[in-house]
Amino acid sequence: MFLGRFDGQSKLLVRALLCGSSGAHRALEVFHRQQRANPDMSLSNFIETLCQDEVCGPDRTGQPLTVGPLVWLFTALLKKNLLSFINLVYLSLPCPPVLHLLKCLCQDPHRTPWMTAMIRQLERNLEVHNEEPLYTPHCGHRLKELSQRLVGSDETGGWAKCFSRQTSECERASGSSELGTQRKRKGIFLALDSDGEDTGQESKRIKVEVCGSESLDDEEKSATTELSGRLGNDAPEERTPAAAAAESPSDVLPEHIKVSVLQIKELLESQTEWDQSSMEMFEVLNDYDPGQVELLCSMLRFPDLPEQILPKLCSSILAPSFDFSYSTAATLIKSLLLQKILSLSEPASRCLVTAGTSLCSRYPRPVCHALIGPVLEEKTIGNPQAELLNRLVESCLDSHYRLLVLQMTFKMTWGEAVLSIIHSLLDSRLDLSEELFTQFTGQLVSQGPKFTKSVKFAKMMLTVLTKYNSHVTAEHKQSLHSCLMVNETFLKKSLQAALKRITNS
Repeated sequence: MFLGRFDGQSKLLVRALLCGSSGAHRALEVFHRQQRANPDMSLSNFIETLCQDEVCGPDRTGQPLTVGPLVWLFTALLKKNLLSFINLVYLSLPCPPVLHLLKCLCQDPHRTPWMTAMIRQLERNLEVHNEEPLYTPHCGHRLKELSQRLVGSDETGGWAKCFSRQTSECERASGSSELGTQRKRKGIFLALDSDGEDTGQESKRIKVEVCGSESLDDEEKSATTELSGRLGNDAPEERTPAAAAAESPSDVLPEHIKVSVLQIKELLESQTEWDQSSMEMFEVLNDYDPGQVELLCSMLRFPDLPEQILPKLCSSILAPSFDFSYSTAATLIKSLLLQKILSLSEPASRCLVTAGTSLCSRYPRPVCHALIGPVLEEKTIGNPQAELLNRLVESCLDSHYRLLVLQMTFKMTWGEAVLSIIHSLLDSRLDLSEELFTQFTGQLVSQGPKFTKSVKFAKMMLTVLTKYNSHVTAEHKQSLHSCLMVNETFLKKSLQAALKRITNS
């Protein structure tokens, strides 16, 4: 990764620039925060590192290695964000380093027309006399040609009117031109290039309208397609439902999430210790919606991660700077822990217990709904799952969330493992309301006939009759008496005696 070439402050800027279409503004926010913390900070080291020579791999097999500036190794999106960021802050930067960076980018063999236009505009802003137009001759010719076809040969307006005054400029695009003409072209083409997405969307709308009214010949279709690709390469493509369904999850992810996936995947697969910069890599999760987090978890295969990596992963995402929403936290917890807990065939490992308790302490409600509830609903769980859940309940949940877990058991069929959880909850002396105790008593009566020989059920009933005897009314006593009559365990007499000692209230 090229991030290793940068110092700490510069790494934060690079990571901000990686955040998709909002990368430039994210980098600006980071830059302003750094300036507030250190008014003397400078971007000189950042720009100098970008211009350092690096070995660049060949584009094709058989070609020799080349040496070029580090910035050449960046993705097209990152270069675009970098130029946009420089355009926002160039007034506060010394001119020579910025010009050096622009010179490096101008020599990039993979620069796009947009990059070329922005480099020339920045050079003009820095009062470097660059007489070249902001657009390529071929681009100007194609735009004028398309505008004439879309408007019609007998009409003048729209794009045709806009470009009618540019014929002589396109012909002389490679040479020098007058200052007034340069200003005119600057105003027109900056408006086009400054927002590639909006332009791409506009070209699509025009294309649809024309195709609906008249059929284009092959040459016109080719020109329209080429323009859409040239101006709208960042705009979302229109897809049929069948085509969208055929795409893999990575195909529909925004660019900044794809970058984050690659970075986090490399970190998870590394055998080295995680430093502060490694943990900061997960800060992007704060900016994702729950659907994007779910896609990211799926692509990183969180359910299949080794348990040994869970403690430091949880330590990273539980840093004070993180404050996930309920939905995001629930998605992460479910992806990291649910399958691992359901597949337990022996007591949970220390790493799994550590991860579970740390997440449960920070996000108790998401843990209840995304982890404890789904585990209890599984009919195949056994003692390993019950032991782990009891540990989470006893060490991490306060009385409010323990009541929530108890209420969740009212909506499921009880098994031996669920009885263990309920017994543990009752042992903690829950503050049951009259309504909640009545609901619980109804569950005891309705599900009790399945546990006539269950010692766990009998012990739970004994806890109810001894620790919650003040809640038992005459109606409760009658219902519980009928439930105890069918009990076949060695605790039957003790249960009947405890019920008899309860005076009606």
